[in-house]
Amino acid sequence: MAEEENNDQENTTHKGNEADENNDSYSSDDDTYKDEEDDSSDHDDDAIASAELKRKKKKALLQFRCRLEDAILGNYLLGKPKKNLSKEESAKQKEKLREITLWDVPLLPSKGHEGTDILLLKFLKARDFKVIDAFEMLRKTLKWRNEYKADEILDEKLGSNVDSLLYLKGKDKEGRPLFFTVYGALKDKELYKKTLGSEDKCNKFLRSRIHYMEKGIKKLNFKNGGVDSIVQITDLKNSPGPAMKELRSVSKRAFALVQNNYPNFIHKNVIINAPLWYYASHTIHSKLLSPKTRKKFVFARPSKAKKTLLRYIAPENLPVEYGGFNREKDEDFSPADESSELIIRANSCCSIKFPVAEAGSTLVWDITVVGSDVSYMEEFVPDDEGSYKIQLQKQKKLRESVRNSFYISEPGKIVITFENGTFNKKKVFYRSKAKPTIPMSVFFKN
Repeated sequence: MAEEENNDQENTTHKGNEADENNDSYSSDDDTYKDEEDDSSDHDDDAIASAELKRKKKKALLQFRCRLEDAILGNYLLGKPKKNLSKEESAKQKEKLREITLWDVPLLPSKGHEGTDILLLKFLKARDFKVIDAFEMLRKTLKWRNEYKADEILDEKLGSNVDSLLYLKGKDKEGRPLFFTVYGALKDKELYKKTLGSEDKCNKFLRSRIHYMEKGIKKLNFKNGGVDSIVQITDLKNSPGPAMKELRSVSKRAFALVQNNYPNFIHKNVIINAPLWYYASHTIHSKLLSPKTRKKFVFARPSKAKKTLLRYIAPENLPVEYGGFNREKDEDFSPADESSELIIRANSCCSIKFPVAEAGSTLVWDITVVGSDVSYMEEFVPDDEGSYKIQLQKQKKLRESVRNSFYISEPGKIVITFENGTFNKKKVFYRSKAKPTIPMSVFFKN
């Protein structure tokens, strides 16, 4: 366990929240009585409106279920059945339609799968609970998936150049998968030409985007209370400018496909390191989006990228390149190793201590700071007053996520001291782990 030593600063765990309480006062008892009456009346009106809304939504879901059941059993969900079919062929077609699934969830409501209602609600929400519109959206999605061969897309091999542009890694604080799209690599003209140099290559890249969308959905859980959406993170750092029409075209097509065929599967669309031209373009095009869709977009300029990501993602799940602790093939920590949080007040110093009672182990630790202009220093302080302190890191600015380790040859503690010389409080995340270690001297003796 780490010990925190503070000079006028706050400490919390990484899941803690700060809250300010404001007490309203009234000039007389009569005023208080009237306000309480008004509040009670407003509360009752809100409760009635909420109950009415729930009733309408429940009614819409029931109607959607009935319409879908009829369409499947009546063999017209995917359009009019082919004519001149034999009785045997017609029976097979009907049986096949009864077993139809979407993202491995049965669509026939009478099968009683709990994921069916969750999927249907996604289509209803996308169409403001208008049953006919939601039903038509579902039919068009099924038709598109059949034509696009979306159910086969995960079996396809992607080009090696795609791995640096698209990937799934980590999850947000509620367990939603993180889908990263990183355009900076496309600044390399050779890679850009290799990825988007022709119409056929653009179509393949678009298909790769859908591939990762389907891959992310495989990680979802279509059960009550389960995770049923994805957080999409688009990094525009060093991305090609608006003159690159191929990239702009593919991005628009990808957005349209997701909007039309993956309703409410994107919980948040976080855009980081966005240049000015992108803000201007999005402001113009966002006028065509619904208010619900617009609310899903979150923008962060370069100086706020880490802070924005850490608002939604715990450090242990945020990739190290974005200031988190999540590293590829990490032998020291796993995402299950949660971090703690330290608040450093303005113009103050504080320290974290990692005590180690027994020798013969290696202590490994991660630290990262939200913001800038925080300095840190690391040292090992032995318990034996006759031993010397060992400086592990001279004082320097903490700009990126840092990992360090030290072999403990005698009982003592690792002390990390932070200095915040700014007028704003800063937040530090940290974690540590002791690992039993055999000293190298043992191997040399053998």
